[in-house]
Amino acid sequence: MDLRNKRLLVIKQSSMGDVIHSLPLIHAIKRYYPSCYVGWIIQKNLASLLKSDSNIDEIIPIDIPSTSEPTATKASYFAALIETLRTLKTLRRKFISEPYDVVLDLHASFRSGLLGSMNPHCFRIGFADAKELNTLFQTKLVQTPIEKSHAVDKILNFAGMFDLKVEKSDFGLIIGNSAISEAQNFLNQNSISLDGKIVYANPASRWATKFWNTRAWADLSDRLISELGAHVIFGGGKSDRHYIDEIVSLMEKRPVVAASYLSPAGSAALIEASDVYVGVDSGPMHIASFVGTPVVALFGPTDPQKVGPYGCEQIVITIDGLTCLGCRKSECSNRICMDGISSDRVFVAISRITKWVPKGS
Repeated sequence: MDLRNKRLLVIKQSSMGDVIHSLPLIHAIKRYYPSCYVGWIIQKNLASLLKSDSNIDEIIPIDIPSTSEPTATKASYFAALIETLRTLKTLRRKFISEPYDVVLDLHASFRSGLLGSMNPHCFRIGFADAKELNTLFQTKLVQTPIEKSHAVDKILNFAGMFDLKVEKSDFGLIIGNSAISEAQNFLNQNSISLDGKIVYANPASRWATKFWNTRAWADLSDRLISELGAHVIFGGGKSDRHYIDEIVSLMEKRPVVAASYLSPAGSAALIEASDVYVGVDSGPMHIASFVGTPVVALFGPTDPQKVGPYGCEQIVITIDGLTCLGCRKSECSNRICMDGISSDRVFVAISRITKWVPKGS
């Protein structure tokens, strides 16, 4: 399909990691077809990640409450329904006056199908293996390999649809000056120099089963500060503060807490400025892999071959021999896959990937 002088609407509204995974394909499309006008429907709270990307001509923010959070209630579903209907009406009015020629549905859900259908009389492309009746909204379905493949590679299967090849230069998250200044101001306020050793720690995720335990986080962070002389910065969102505060309360040393203080783009800039990312499977982990920050990642209920850090210097830590690894359970009474990971093992991995030598060694 030739996209010259076409208007392409990308639908990948959430989550953070999924948005990051979609960037190489969109960058390649814009490189091959610079006259193509690219619009992107994205949740408002993630829009700053695309703000400085010149490959995106129009950011279309929406604000539909999540129903995939473990804490979602019946009220959450009702609020999401009301906001979805309001959003559909707004999009319909917008697309009738400013229609797109092609819709690229990379989210593969019933809701994303609905969002795309608000753009009338266009060519819609989606995944052949999409669920939630998403395939019913599409004009063309793209097949993906049956064998195990990474989420990024799955999206790159769309490249053939547009007769293009994705190159190494297409990978990366474009971070603007405002985000860099935001991160630098935060470091200055906490008396942290870029010449020092900076560890960006991300302990939380949407799934409780992905969490490590607070005692292990506290022990690891104390050792990073006392034995390696590193600054440990805990990142995350406002909802992660309770868990992070619990970790901090168990520590003897004093870390820095960035959670809830930075925008997603500012957090991305802080991750880029850090020497290493350590944490669980989450959106910030994928940001680290796309900005070139070495990653030490802890995995249990998800499969690193499918959703692990992509194309970067990395050490992925799992418990060997467990038959339940990659179970994809968001709730579980047996947390051996995560609790079985020792803080010493993670400390050694960070020392190895950074080549930092503990004091007295």
